[in-house]
Amino acid sequence: MIKSVLSKNKEIAIIFSVMLASAVSLCFVTGMTDLDWLNWGNKCLSQSFDPSADVKIKKWELTLTDDSFIRLRKIYQNGKQEYFSLHLQKLEDMDYLGNVNVGTLQLRAKADDIIVQTYNDKKGNVDSMANVLTIPVKNMKPERLDSLRAALNYFKAKNL
Repeated sequence: MIKSVLSKNKEIAIIFSVMLASAVSLCFVTGMTDLDWLNWGNKCLSQSFDPSADVKIKKWELTLTDDSFIRLRKIYQNGKQEYFSLHLQKLEDMDYLGNVNVGTLQLRAKADDIIVQTYNDKKGNVDSMANVLTIPVKNMKPERLDSLRAALNYFKAKNL
């Protein structure tokens, strides 16, 4: 049976057209959504947090919320709990001290705008304010640090 060359050219033209249309449509994809930024920020924070920096920590929670808060809860082996909360509108700057393997992320507030609460402490439950939230981190490559900064700045700019 003899096949026409024309049909082969039509197949190639159709496949090429579909590939071109797909490539062009990707050019019009909008940026990351709120949910994308939130998921990335939480993934980055949870994968980078280094609980081994304090051997007394039994459990921890570090979250970026959709209403622009960073919340850190540390629960120690003796039952003591520390809770930190920073609204990103109050974030002045972010610093990183350390190397790629291990370091400290410092979130600086404009004033004493970081809520610090302790529970089940021998000294009693204490509510106070701070201007620096220190987060021990590991495996923080420069690209990850930059993208985390972008996520925090995204929520800071939302003006919630």
